Amino acid sequence: MNVSLEKLNDTTAKLTVNVSESDYADKVKKDLKEIGKTHTIPGFRKGHISTDQLQRRFGKQVKSDVINREVYDAVIGYIRDNNLAILGEPMPVEVKEINLDDKDYTFEYEIGLTPEVKVELNKDVKLPFYTIEVSDDMVKQQDTQLRERFGAQVPGEEVDAKALVKGAIMELNPDGTVKESEDAIQVVDGIVAPMYFKSKEEADKFLGKKVGDKVVFNPWNTCEGNPAEMSSMLHIEDKEKAAQVKADFELAISEIIVLKLAEDGEEFYKNVFGADKVKTREEYDEALKSMIAQQLQPNSELMFNNDAQKYFVEKYGDMELPKEFLKKWLVKREQGDFKEETIDEQFEAMLPDLKWQLIKENIAKQLEVKIEEADLLNYAKSVAAHQFAQYGMTNMGDDVIADYAKRILADKNTRSRIVENVGNELLFRGIKNAITLENKTVTLDEFKELAAKQQ
Repeated sequence: MNVSLEKLNDTTAKLTVNVSESDYADKVKKDLKEIGKTHTIPGFRKGHISTDQLQRRFGKQVKSDVINREVYDAVIGYIRDNNLAILGEPMPVEVKEINLDDKDYTFEYEIGLTPEVKVELNKDVKLPFYTIEVSDDMVKQQDTQLRERFGAQVPGEEVDAKALVKGAIMELNPDGTVKESEDAIQVVDGIVAPMYFKSKEEADKFLGKKVGDKVVFNPWNTCEGNPAEMSSMLHIEDKEKAAQVKADFELAISEIIVLKLAEDGEEFYKNVFGADKVKTREEYDEALKSMIAQQLQPNSELMFNNDAQKYFVEKYGDMELPKEFLKKWLVKREQGDFKEETIDEQFEAMLPDLKWQLIKENIAKQLEVKIEEADLLNYAKSVAAHQFAQYGMTNMGDDVIADYAKRILADKNTRSRIVENVGNELLFRGIKNAITLENKTVTLDEFKELAAKQQ
């Protein structure tokens, strides 16, 4: 089988495959014999049908399958053996039914050539890296959140912004009197949480109230008629019926539950950071700053990644691509939403990402980026730790986190996303090491302004 390459222009080429009978004849005989051995053919015992019979019954189909297979393998093999960098996949120049009575055939494929990209990575390249300053207000806010998380709910004397309010909830008539008819809605053991009301006006009605006070409020307004919330608040099993209740109600406060913040001390430090990690207030403050800095770090990394991508695409993105070939290939492969009538617009939209992909591959090759299993596990551990932290579990043991991380990686879809994320992480880490970073410390507001301009 002879395969030859003809370069049509700087971006496309044509592969011609000449097939003679000797290239496929033996393989056709072999496949026919296999059919005879394995298939049950009416009128014949398995394995006892002659070659001539097999040829008459299956010859043309087998010949077609073998030729298609051999030609495809020859094209892929030629691309591989000659280190041809292509975009998309080889595409037949003309799709037509072959005459299976012929002995020799010629097939032609168009291929899109990958443009040569050579990115310069050295200390002459300078890009900013913005670190967000951890302010005293951030530390104070984080401290308050942690004290609330590890605090306790206790009886209180007055309703504050985070209090739960218990008492009898009685439906009112339009004139403001308590409804006493048989269909009146009355909840003797009611409980509301004004902090979660969608209406600030309704929530403010409870602020400063004490045990024994009565508050007139509208349950429907507190949740915009959400059926589940109305059903729970008014103890009405039929959620759709509950959502239709728009009357005012009176809540006679019998108990107020407030949040008592966790007190400063080693027990609190242990709950937040784990045993024997923080023992003094000074250590706690430093640990808080470090915690906040770690929380802010991904923002800095993302901004750098975006800046770096923009820099390299602007500098090396003026490349000649096989645009018309790629448009035809995207439409013909019938995957995604690519349509012939909209492909021009769709292709222009995807062009920046395509250019970045080619640039990124060149950078990764230069940096010898390799993803190891240990890299995947470490990333999965960070994901696991973050998930635990979302539920207030900030001091989980390393063995627990590692075990959960392995379960995360066991999911194929999740693993695939992690491989991509780790690859990007290693790529940009390599870029940072290869170039000159202009480190700049900015306030959170300044960083937000930079992010807005970047978008």
